[in-house]
Amino acid sequence: MIVPGGGISADGSRWISSRSNFLVHVNVLARLFRGKFLTMVMDAHADGQLKFFNTHAGLADKRTFKRFLAPLRRIKWVVYCKEPFTGPKQVLRYLSRYTHRVAISNRRLVAADDGGVSFRWKDYRIEGPDRWKTMSLAPHEFIRRFLMHVLPKGFHRIRHYGLFANGNRAESIAKARELLAVATPETKPEPASTPEPDQPRALPHPCPAAVAA
Repeated sequence: MIVPGGGISADGSRWISSRSNFLVHVNVLARLFRGKFLTMVMDAHADGQLKFFNTHAGLADKRTFKRFLAPLRRIKWVVYCKEPFTGPKQVLRYLSRYTHRVAISNRRLVAADDGGVSFRWKDYRIEGPDRWKTMSLAPHEFIRRFLMHVLPKGFHRIRHYGLFANGNRAESIAKARELLAVATPETKPEPASTPEPDQPRALPHPCPAAVAA
């Protein structure tokens, strides 16, 4: 999630900036995340999407499951939120790898036949050229892992709200530039570039106070 470091006042007469070194308190994020997470778990249970086995089979009962979750609503949850090391531009660059690319690029595929698929992957625990290694998987396992990166039907990869909502984005950004006395940047053609062969990793939850457009 990218959050602008401010917004336009309700009457549209001024830009209200957030503090330069603060966006939202982690305790507020923790409580909000806890509430939304547990609500989603309860909804999944009510819809029959959760399965329980062996010693946890009793949790299939609605009342038992509700009692099981009760202590989790009272304890303090922990969230991680800090300023990005290299600024908002690096955060956007990092996220773009996941919003505009597939799970694996063709250049990383080494070989494929009925016996398996071989591909190159990067071991981030190692520095230098030795970090690139080759892995071979059975076809079904390779397909399973690949499909984990395919979005479910109806799921949008990118959503825009507020200043960047599709319905009023151009007007809102123009108004923000006017209030901030920022000139409209000149449009320059993007140079052709080859995607970096990065191994997809778990997406973190950065909370940068991104500069306004």
